[in-house]
Amino acid sequence: MNLCKPGIAAALLTVPFIAGCSNQGKIDPTGGITAVRTACPRVGVPAGTGDITLFDPANSRLASDIDVTATITNVRANCTDATSDVVSAISFDIFARRAEAGPARDVTLPYFVTVVQGGTSVTAKRVARVTVHFDQGQLRARTSAQGTAIVNRAAATLPQDIRDRITQKRKAGDMSAAVDPLSIPEVRDAVRSATFEALVGFQLTEDQLKYNLTR
Repeated sequence: MNLCKPGIAAALLTVPFIAGCSNQGKIDPTGGITAVRTACPRVGVPAGTGDITLFDPANSRLASDIDVTATITNVRANCTDATSDVVSAISFDIFARRAEAGPARDVTLPYFVTVVQGGTSVTAKRVARVTVHFDQGQLRARTSAQGTAIVNRAAATLPQDIRDRITQKRKAGDMSAAVDPLSIPEVRDAVRSATFEALVGFQLTEDQLKYNLTR
C-alpha cells in the first residue's frame, strides 16, 4: 500500500493531507503548498450513529429504563490501492455498559459499513451484527468488529485535465495566482465526485436515531 503517491500542489488547495506522508504541508519551491491526495476513502462515523441505547422495556425512553449503551470508537482502516479496486479493511472497537451487573450475558448489536461518493451518494452498504459479551458480575464489556469498503480506482481518480488545472504553475503577480482552483465550479465538482468516504455506525431504528439526535 502506498498512500503517498504523486500529489497535487497548489497555493490554496484544500484537499485533506494524508497522515504519514513525508511531503505533506511542505512549501513547493515554485510557490505553493504540496498536498497529497489518495484514492483510499476517508473513514469516519456519521453523526448520530456512533452510539446505541437499548431500553427495557424497549418502547421506553426514560433514563431509569436504560438497559445497555454502546459506543463505536478507534475506527481505523488498512487500505490497499494497488489494483483497479481500492480496498479498505476497516476495524473498530465497541465499548458497552449495562445498567446492572448480573449473570453473564450476550448482547447483539447491528452495524453498517457504507461507501459514500461526493459526500451525498451512497454507492454501497452492508449491514452486519456483532455480539458484546458481559462476564458475570461485570458492568462493562468490549469487543471489536470489521468491515470492508471497495471503491473503483477510476471513479476515485481525477481526470487529467482537472489535475492539470490544479497543478499548473502560477507566478506571483499573475491573476491566476490569487484564484483557488477549488473555487472553479467544474474543478470543485470533479474533486467532490472523485472523493469517497467509508462510514461505519450502528444500524439504528428511526426512534433510536431520533433519541441520539435529541437527547
